[in-house]
Amino acid sequence: MRSAVLLFALPASLGWAGGTDGAGPSAAGSPSPAPPIVSLPLPRLEGPLSLEETLAARRSVRTFADAPVTIEQAAQLLWAAQGVTDERRGFRTAPSAGALHPLEVYLVADRVTSLRRGIYRYLPDEHALVWVGAAGSREELARAALSQSVVSAAPAILAFSAVFDRTTQKYGERGKRYVYLEAGHAAQNVYLQAGALGLGTAAIGAFSDDAVRRAIGMDPVEQPLYLMPFGSLPPR
Repeated sequence: MRSAVLLFALPASLGWAGGTDGAGPSAAGSPSPAPPIVSLPLPRLEGPLSLEETLAARRSVRTFADAPVTIEQAAQLLWAAQGVTDERRGFRTAPSAGALHPLEVYLVADRVTSLRRGIYRYLPDEHALVWVGAAGSREELARAALSQSVVSAAPAILAFSAVFDRTTQKYGERGKRYVYLEAGHAAQNVYLQAGALGLGTAAIGAFSDDAVRRAIGMDPVEQPLYLMPFGSLPPR
């Protein structure tokens, strides 16, 4: 398994204009440097539990041990949510109507080993993270989620959003249904992968859309759909 964390620059063509704590354009008008990309450990394709065991054990967990999660665990959950499983054909771990992939996945890292505290967007094709910024804290996100303690206590959170136009431009109004279905597929993947890793998670849908969008630093065209706080299981 690859365990090193590698940093490289995001191409300027992707249009990054500076993170929430970035320096912005220089006095001479030159653009800000591209944000760093964190190359994640490769996903494991075998685990200690069978699919049947993870299905039987699937639960929503809302309390966590007071411990960080590892970058390997976070990487595995991101891959389970939207990772690429066939590079040639672009297949991912969750089915997507028309292979249009409307979902975006963010990692809010509060206590993740080898990661700077802050917000990252997952890049499925690269299996990597791109820095979004440090402005949206876990506490701000918890307030956006109606002050739910499961959000404020988690060492890390996955946030799902959707760009509906990617799907509705082909399927019209019915495409919205396909996007919601896809989000459910991805969230169930995260539940099962968390169980296989000995982690707990819960799918949170009660929040202020605008407040979550601001806390994460999402693009205005993105619609927040799910928050999935995760962490180690508490002692029994």
